[in-house]
Amino acid sequence: MPKKKRLSAGRVPLILFLCQMISALEVPLDLVQPPTITHQSPKDYIIDPRENIVIQCEAKGKPPPSFSWTRNGTHFDIDKDPLVSILKPGSGTLVINIMSEGKAETYEGVYQCTARNERGAAISNNIVVRPSRSPLWTKEKLEPITLRNGQPLVLPCRPPIGLPPPIIFWMDNSFQRLPQSERVSQGLNGDLYFSNVLPEDTREDYICYARFNHTQTIQQKQPISVKVISAKPSKDRPPTFLTPEGNASNKEELRGNVLSLECIAEGLPTPVIYWIKEDGILPINRTFYKNFKKTLQILHVSEADSGNYQCIAKNALGAIHHTISVTVKAAPYWIMAPQNLVLSPGEDGTLICRANGKPKPNISWLTNGVPIEIAPDDPSRKIDGDTIIFSNVQERSSAVYQCNASNEYGYLLANAFVNVLAEPPRILTPPNTLYQVIANRPAFLDCAFFGSPLPTIEWFKGAKGSALHEDIYVLHENGTLEIPVAQKDSTGTYTCVARNKLGMAKNEVHLEIKDPTRIIKQPEYAVVQRGSTVSFECKVKHDHTLIPTVMWLKDNGELPSDERFTIDKDQLEIADVSDNDSGTYTCMANTTLDSVSASAVLSVVDVPNPPFDLELTSQLDKSVQLSWTPGDDNNSPITKFIIEYEDAMHEAGLWHHQAEVSGTQTTAQLKLSPYVSYSFRVMAVNSIGRSLPSEASEQYLTKAAEPEKNPTAVEGLGSEPDNLVITWKPLNGFESNGPGLQYKVSWRQKDGDDEWTSVVVANVSKYIVSGTPTFVPYLIKVQALNDVGFAPEPTVVMGHSGEDLPMVAPGNVHVNVVNSTLAEVHWDPVPLKSIRGHLQGYRIYYWKTHSSSQRNRRHLEKKILTFQGSKTHGMLPGLEPFSHYTLNVRVVNGKGEGPASPDRVFNTPEGVPSAPSSLKIVNPTLDSLTLEWDPPSHPNGILTEYTLKYQPINSTHELGPLVDLKIPANKTRWILKNLNFSTRYKFYFYAQTSAGSGSQITEEAVTTVDEGKLAMASRQVDIATQGWFIGLMCAVALLILILLIVCFIRRNKGGKYPVKEKEDAHADPEIQPMKEDDGTFGEYSDTEDHKPLKKGSRTPSDRTVKKEDSDDSLVDYGEGVNGQFNEDGSFIGQYSGKKEKEPAEGNESSEAPSPVNAMNSFV
Repeated sequence: MPKKKRLSAGRVPLILFLCQMISALEVPLDLVQPPTITHQSPKDYIIDPRENIVIQCEAKGKPPPSFSWTRNGTHFDIDKDPLVSILKPGSGTLVINIMSEGKAETYEGVYQCTARNERGAAISNNIVVRPSRSPLWTKEKLEPITLRNGQPLVLPCRPPIGLPPPIIFWMDNSFQRLPQSERVSQGLNGDLYFSNVLPEDTREDYICYARFNHTQTIQQKQPISVKVISAKPSKDRPPTFLTPEGNASNKEELRGNVLSLECIAEGLPTPVIYWIKEDGILPINRTFYKNFKKTLQILHVSEADSGNYQCIAKNALGAIHHTISVTVKAAPYWIMAPQNLVLSPGEDGTLICRANGKPKPNISWLTNGVPIEIAPDDPSRKIDGDTIIFSNVQERSSAVYQCNASNEYGYLLANAFVNVLAEPPRILTPPNTLYQVIANRPAFLDCAFFGSPLPTIEWFKGAKGSALHEDIYVLHENGTLEIPVAQKDSTGTYTCVARNKLGMAKNEVHLEIKDPTRIIKQPEYAVVQRGSTVSFECKVKHDHTLIPTVMWLKDNGELPSDERFTIDKDQLEIADVSDNDSGTYTCMANTTLDSVSASAVLSVVDVPNPPFDLELTSQLDKSVQLSWTPGDDNNSPITKFIIEYEDAMHEAGLWHHQAEVSGTQTTAQLKLSPYVSYSFRVMAVNSIGRSLPSEASEQYLTKAAEPEKNPTAVEGLGSEPDNLVITWKPLNGFESNGPGLQYKVSWRQKDGDDEWTSVVVANVSKYIVSGTPTFVPYLIKVQALNDVGFAPEPTVVMGHSGEDLPMVAPGNVHVNVVNSTLAEVHWDPVPLKSIRGHLQGYRIYYWKTHSSSQRNRRHLEKKILTFQGSKTHGMLPGLEPFSHYTLNVRVVNGKGEGPASPDRVFNTPEGVPSAPSSLKIVNPTLDSLTLEWDPPSHPNGILTEYTLKYQPINSTHELGPLVDLKIPANKTRWILKNLNFSTRYKFYFYAQTSAGSGSQITEEAVTTVDEGKLAMASRQVDIATQGWFIGLMCAVALLILILLIVCFIRRNKGGKYPVKEKEDAHADPEIQPMKEDDGTFGEYSDTEDHKPLKKGSRTPSDRTVKKEDSDDSLVDYGEGVNGQFNEDGSFIGQYSGKKEKEPAEGNESSEAPSPVNAMNSFV
């Protein structure tokens, strides 16, 4: 890398004073210059004898150089040999045509090329030309080798010496490589080493092959026959080395090559090889082991790798070691090779040639290919070992100098010319070059130049800019200007100026700074299930002047050619994802200036593949070991395995859960039951789900054994008074543990001294014991048995023989009447022995014989209430008031009811009646209404009277005063007189007994209209249609509005607004509401009985209720808890909207203004 040079601190112009020894200087080809070798063949040039020989030598110079050759140190006249020609005009490359005639061996030798012009001569390396050789093996008779099992063996290869050396390998007659191992391996010399032989080493075709790569030929040695006698093997023995021999050896290697050290040992058992370096550590990054650690290799070896290396061979019987002393020599290598030197007349300069090696190389100089000692003398030069010093050079000082560094392992040859020129500066970079750079990255602006003397370089920015300073910029020795961090303001025109004493040259270049390309939305890591669709997003932001190309890669390669992969704008979508789609997907955005990428990993997951290779081992009577091989986890770790079993003997085709083990296990110890034909299968589970079941394992039949458990749910209950039914839940086939499953059923009375009675049954789950006493406790047990033996002793349970009906009725039954609908019954318990079964409770039968108000007696349906357990009292709810009841009590057991107790009779007191069955209002007249009704369907006592309450409803749905009227109980019809004509009334009607008032029934009705007044109203309505009347009404409405405003103002000021005034204002027919659609006056509508009253209307407060709350409750209209009445039945309370303490004047408020009255008031 060219050196960078900055000016010293301070704001000094960036002027580059280039040293005269500059490696990057190139003399333009249009200027006079000595020759320079540009191409030549390698020093050791091995050729293929089947092809023409081409020996390269190319050079440049001005004037163009001429070429000459020497062979083996003497001039090689190519014109005299018809087989030798020049490759092309102006070239020095030789072409020797040996394919038509001649032999390659004829042209074997050392060649050197010289390129010469008027300024000097350059020479090539000594090129040693040798044809490659691949000789055959010499004929030899190989005797068969016979040896005993365990002995060591070395099969020699001894390949022919070729050029270059061949590659050795061992194969058989079928061209199959022979297997190698720690026991059998090939040495560096090609021999095949056996640490100890085995019978399987016997064969007749051990063949050593030599492959000559240069000529692409393979030579074969005669086969070697080896026979190993399979007798008793040799005794074990400690290791000994087959190669190298002895305890120590030496090894030399050249610097830069690969150091290969080898130790192969024999022994029984086969030894293992270890390597160490004495007093040192093996280099980590350059050390490798080959051939089963029998070969140690160190790459790029250097002098520091010299030392003692020890290999150790070890087996169970001992260890030996061998020390290899390594010396690293070095052919010459450059420390500083001489560089071309361009000087102007009168200047000074130096050529330096420094090289190293082991041993240290000798340095010699030549000028124009002639040893400098015998070359023409030049007063401007002086030789000082590896340096030539030039002073006050002139044009005649131009020449080509050669430096030769050599030792016993090789040589180095370098050409460097001294060219004395006087040339003004010239800039070689094309003018107006445009550089485009991404922001925040370094920018390099080229200014390739030439001149002699060497020019100074100076950079400027802009047309009139000052010289650039070193605080921001870096100037390289080749003239390049570096902007370490280019910013947007770095954009512009830059001028490079080159100056020497002969002149000046300048050049302009242009710099543009572009925004970097960025991926603003990167693809994200995705885990998807197989068969689904996945997408990766990649949004790119870039400079608007650059056109990016976005491409997707998979695992740093092209996307698969598959229609499942679709790219749409900023998105890659993969449909129907498969396992092969797993990998790293990279979005790469490239422009002409930069490239960015972002990657995401796709993991394709699925339920695991089923386990396979199920195997049963360690087969015992009650356990077995199951092992399996897990299937692919499909990129989601297996968390557990589920093991199921099938019992082919008892439940073929039905799989049961056996066990679960962790996902890291591949074996399970399974507990087994006797006498089961087991098959197992395994399922793997991961986070995605459960795999399909594996193939079933082989069947495994366990031995029979006695049952391990007895039947469950054992019970003893009698179905008849003289039997005992014993039931149980039988064992299933899996629990039988063997053939011949039976049950031993045993029983005896609990409180007796009898022995157990037993019976053995099969294929049943019930046994009936006959002839038992009624309801006697029994001890029961059921034991399982099979052909092998009995189950453990069963648990004893208690049961009872059959029940019979109770014998005794409850006594001392008496009734306490709580109220008209509730009574409490008490009785004495019956003796336990008389129950003859499990006491379930007592049952009361009761029925109403007749109502106290009814004269005819009729039998009604009986009702039953049961009280659980041993209770001796209970409540009878839901009785009818004023009724005659009869009841009895019976005890209940599991068999049924006992006899009934003697009947007990009781009466319920009176209650409030139900509402009258109906209420009808007939024969309406101008001032009367006739009411007809039916008595309550449930009087619940003797009716004492009826109560009728009613009140008028005016056209604004306001309720008038409430009138209370008592009617004798024997009446079913009543006429109300002195009512207002054309008025709606609301009626509330209920009956009473001595217990109180019953529920009420409500109704509404309207008195008729006076026909004469109605006709007058019709005529006045006609007047109301006249225009003058409409105008009058508008004036009246305006006056009323003014009046209302005045009243509102007075009230806000604290003035009194009497109720009487409000009543007069609301009663004024001039302010009756008008309908919006036709202008007619509103009136109370009787078409809907339950139409809500208008909000804001005046209604009685405190003791009457708004109509919108209810239509059929007396409370709704004031007959509530707080309702009060005078002695004469008149209602007390303020009916207006505002609550006042003074009583209202009923006559004024009860007169509802009719349309007729309204019209009369207008006249």
